[in-house]
Amino acid sequence: MGDLASYAKEKGVKFFLFNFTDLFGVQRAKLVPAEMVNRMQKAGAGFAGFATWLDQTPAHPDILVMPDPSSIIQLPWRPEVAWMAGEPWMNGEPLPQAPRVVLRKLQEKYAAKNMKLMAGVEPEFHLINADGSAVSDHRDTQEKPCYDQAAIMRRLDVIAEICTTMTQLGWGPYQNDHEDANGQFEINWNFNDALTTADQVAFFKFMVKSIAEKHGLRATFMPKPFINLTGNGCHVHLSVWDNDRKTNLFEDEKGELGVSKLGYHFIGGLMHHAAAMTAITNPTVNSYKRINAPRTISGATWSPSSITYGGNNRTHMVRIPDGGRAEYRLPDCAANPYLLLASILVAGMHGIEEKMDPGKRLDIDMYAQGHTVKDAKKLPLNLLDALRNFEGDAYLQDALGKDVSTGYLKLKHNEWNQYCRHLTQWERDSTLDC
Repeated sequence: MGDLASYAKEKGVKFFLFNFTDLFGVQRAKLVPAEMVNRMQKAGAGFAGFATWLDQTPAHPDILVMPDPSSIIQLPWRPEVAWMAGEPWMNGEPLPQAPRVVLRKLQEKYAAKNMKLMAGVEPEFHLINADGSAVSDHRDTQEKPCYDQAAIMRRLDVIAEICTTMTQLGWGPYQNDHEDANGQFEINWNFNDALTTADQVAFFKFMVKSIAEKHGLRATFMPKPFINLTGNGCHVHLSVWDNDRKTNLFEDEKGELGVSKLGYHFIGGLMHHAAAMTAITNPTVNSYKRINAPRTISGATWSPSSITYGGNNRTHMVRIPDGGRAEYRLPDCAANPYLLLASILVAGMHGIEEKMDPGKRLDIDMYAQGHTVKDAKKLPLNLLDALRNFEGDAYLQDALGKDVSTGYLKLKHNEWNQYCRHLTQWERDSTLDC
């Protein structure tokens, strides 16, 4: 599909959202009327980059967002509007620090080697009151609420509308569940190539929030919105295929747990770069209250705290649930979906190229017995440590691109400094009478 004006006439679309995602994962868009869409499709929609989370100044020229018509989605809940993922351009070429540009170019690089990263995601979210004060269902109070049939049925109107919308879009959602925290839900859909999946995650967050608001609620993907409840992860299921998507290069019936040597090298790359990648996979101050959390009321955090891998064991950073794939359990839902998958692609492919050994597989309960593993590296305890690890990983920075790495580090350090200027009530309670 190329001609947006014809699409508008055929589908009854009155407006187009020319969308792009900035470095912090924030969705930016301009609303373009259908009467002007042909002109804007050729010229691009103009944005001031400094007004978004891009490393620019007010002196920079406009960025022009060029839409990708293949990503178009007519909003089922507002069919007069269509959304498209786009890429910022400046001075006649794609902006190097734009996250979607980074992922697309990396995908093209490895396609030249007949390798395509496939990914399926599990973005968790809470349905909360409109004011953000508590979970929206006051009866959702079980100590172990995971898979609570009654609780998911009390939110059937919202979850069913989201799932039905995804079915209409052809995403193939195959299960919806109430997750481990009160008020927490997850919807699973079919895996796809990394760029398509990143576009879907970007749209999924927009869609879930929009439909929740329609029902008078609020959806949050915040990593740890309630200190006593399990946080919101964004587990990523990974495999590498040939370009025709006929052969899964991770699959080997004779391999350990059904995974090929190439698959284990990919895991080795994830292990090697994990501490640095955390700056991208867990990008906020709040993220570290999820991955370094004490036990929640359900009895477990379900998030990793060390750089280990195991079989079908959810206490490790990487899980091998069955043959032919691996699950990366570190990321949370604050992560920029494009940079998340770009960093995974870079780290995993580095592992393949260098034949990295992930080390010994651990099949112990890391929550109960992790202290017995003396050589297991720990994940960063806070955002500043993660940023410093990223600064020390020259390979990851170079592979993602200096423009995006430098800009991301600069803006994230500014965010950390802003956080440090805040005085918390805990500090006053614990220190006022020192």
